[in-house]
Amino acid sequence: MSSILDNRPALAHEVEQVAEVAGYLWQKGWAERNGGNITVNITEHIDDAIRAMPAISEPRPIGFTLPNLKGCYFFCKGTNKRMRDLARWPMENGSVVRILDDCAHYEIIADNPVAPTSELPSHLAVHSYLIGKGSNYKASVHTHPIELVAMSHCKKFLEKDVATRLLWSMIPETKAFCPRGLGIIPYKLPSSNELAEATIKELGDYDVTLWEKHGVFAVDTDVMAAFDQIDVLNKSALIYIAAKNMGFEPDGMSDEQMREMTVAFNLPK
Repeated sequence: MSSILDNRPALAHEVEQVAEVAGYLWQKGWAERNGGNITVNITEHIDDAIRAMPAISEPRPIGFTLPNLKGCYFFCKGTNKRMRDLARWPMENGSVVRILDDCAHYEIIADNPVAPTSELPSHLAVHSYLIGKGSNYKASVHTHPIELVAMSHCKKFLEKDVATRLLWSMIPETKAFCPRGLGIIPYKLPSSNELAEATIKELGDYDVTLWEKHGVFAVDTDVMAAFDQIDVLNKSALIYIAAKNMGFEPDGMSDEQMREMTVAFNLPK
């Protein structure tokens, strides 16, 4: 059976990266059952032949009207699909969708009529925001990192930038590779418009947000970079928890040491 990826190496690479990251999320225990979602803007890899492809689904409402997405195409994990299966068979557990000209509906065009994640409206709203601000970010990843979610059950870590300062202080690489820190979003119903709106608001100042008692949502230039930000933050959470389990409160880097990092690596914060 032919695939939309055939003879399109750049598009195939994007989907292969999604599959690779999906495997990492499963291996780390961050993607139980069908938990987590990945959506990537693949518009730059779309050619005239793809634009002419007929839909293999009926038009479906997004739930928003998103003018910034006119003419856009996305690869999305399927609803009720497992990350471990997306890693092995991405085109059987995800699909390519096209945003219709009314910017309020989408249709599936390849390879199979796999319905996208139920959180697609939230992901698309974020992508619309990113396009609107002129960002070059193309990927969004939602997953359930165990240690970061555990920290979200403690009220002190839900105060603005408390978790950011702590996680940055555990190891220099975290501040270097997640330089905008971790935004905090109080608990909201999963897949709700309220959660989408709160996430977009936090993405004005952060690339990664922690959804209280739920998970993490990250954006970046590609899916691997988004995963990397989550990975370094969770490594810091692991270091903090390891120190606590050893019976002491870790000192962490001092404010002076972190200011030195900011200057030396030209970081935004």
